[in-house]
Amino acid sequence: MVATLPARRLYRGGAIYSPADPFATAMVVEGSTIAWIGADEAAGPWTRDGDEVVELDGALVTPAFVDAHVHTTETGLLLTGLDLTAARSGRAVLDAVAAAVRAGATAVLGHGWDDTAWPDGRPTREQLDVAAAGAPVYLSRIDVHSALVSSALAATAGVVGTTGWTPEGWVTLDAHHAARDARWRILGPADRERAQRAALRQAAGVGVGAVHEMSGPHISGSGDLAALVALAGAGADDERAAGREPLPDVVAYRAEAVTSEAAARDAVAAAAADGVRLAGLGGDLNVDGALGSRTARLRADYADAPGHRGTLQLGVAALRDHLHACTRAGVPAGFHAIGDEALDVLCSALEEVEADLGTPAVASAGHRVEHAVAVDAHAIAVLARLGVAASVQPAFDAAWGGADGAYAARLGPERARALHPFAALAAAGVPLALGSDSPVTPLDPWGAVRAAAFHRTPGHATSVRAAFLAHTRGGHRVARTGHPGTLRPGAPASYAVWGAADLVVQAADGRLAAWSTDERSGTPGLPDLTPGTPAPRCLRTVLDGVVLHDRLG
Repeated sequence: MVATLPARRLYRGGAIYSPADPFATAMVVEGSTIAWIGADEAAGPWTRDGDEVVELDGALVTPAFVDAHVHTTETGLLLTGLDLTAARSGRAVLDAVAAAVRAGATAVLGHGWDDTAWPDGRPTREQLDVAAAGAPVYLSRIDVHSALVSSALAATAGVVGTTGWTPEGWVTLDAHHAARDARWRILGPADRERAQRAALRQAAGVGVGAVHEMSGPHISGSGDLAALVALAGAGADDERAAGREPLPDVVAYRAEAVTSEAAARDAVAAAAADGVRLAGLGGDLNVDGALGSRTARLRADYADAPGHRGTLQLGVAALRDHLHACTRAGVPAGFHAIGDEALDVLCSALEEVEADLGTPAVASAGHRVEHAVAVDAHAIAVLARLGVAASVQPAFDAAWGGADGAYAARLGPERARALHPFAALAAAGVPLALGSDSPVTPLDPWGAVRAAAFHRTPGHATSVRAAFLAHTRGGHRVARTGHPGTLRPGAPASYAVWGAADLVVQAADGRLAAWSTDERSGTPGLPDLTPGTPAPRCLRTVLDGVVLHDRLG
């Protein structure tokens, strides 16, 4: 970003979360860089006439968060379109569709329904047709791996008879891909920009300085990624001249499978020609689907659907070819894998490439796996040995874990308790980055940190500090941005200011003391995230010295 920045900005009278000085209360920012961190009383030599002085009044300053898995345009469509996350019945969905049409909608695009506990089941295609008065309707499930569609949308998409089509209008797999493509054709460029801007503004408002965008065929429309990168990269001065605040950074991934080194290089070059620097070929390159839609691939049947184990969308050979091509081309690969058999298949492919190219080549390639929900000890060992990072979503466990949650309904309590083993991943040395998978779960970084530290299965929890680092520094490391993700002199000035109560050092294991304020540990404190305590309030978000969000003062 190019922007007019104050010569210097001094923050004082707060708490600065910095490994350079765990007791720092002041920070000086010069342009786009952190110039100094220390105690208030030592700030004098670092300030001069004309500097901006910001009184923190006890506020906490941390590195800005990185959300390592986001679908930006779809997140914005939830904000600007039909939000069904509060629907508690199929009837409520139909009523919401009818209300949208009465309000003037010529097409109804919605997201967020979850039929797990609905008393009346999913609406049918015929019911949607009546509620929408014949208008096209696309309503994605909370996990974004299936949708409800009307007859008009089905006709536009040409989904009848394809894999995953049901006459009731519930679509999965290829039928869902086609329905998503049709949805993008309905949206115009202005709709897309409005949605993207809304999502990035929301990210800035919760202290997120950068998002990892998971794009790809069927995930986002033609030109969506290039438009998003251009929007995020607009000059800060130009944005402010237009009466708008600048936007967070976008780290671009594209789920495009390749079979050769040349094809991998060509894909990266094609993106560059559109103004997009790809951080990897992957992200949501689907090995399987989602547990909620029963498309995640399992070794054993779903507990609530005997005889059904989900679907593999990519086999060992396709995964091996993609990994081999990307490793040889020096391009990180990435995969969406949730079910235990999907992770088995991915690990088999990784080991085949390891046998051919050698452990160091694979381990240095920067590959990643998204979600890794049903990852077991064998898969963890493979990921750790081969340096494969795990981009995980703790909010999934908060939303669907527990003895009475959706996971237990789908898998049974015993298998559900094995999901999301964050502690085991961290202990094995698997690089971790935290994200939301928004719009599947909200952009809420402190909520993700809380969910990781207070897991529904206590033995899987991490410390608050470990989760926080995975959601700040971890996102930069996994994407190889070169950003340290910490506050220290010489680092980029990317940070967030928070209104928070007591700062503590919290333990993940309930058998230990819950938290400590003992300064002798030399560990900077973080907000108390015990369930039920108020979440920190974002007062300011700054990216490379440019203020993205400001409620300070």
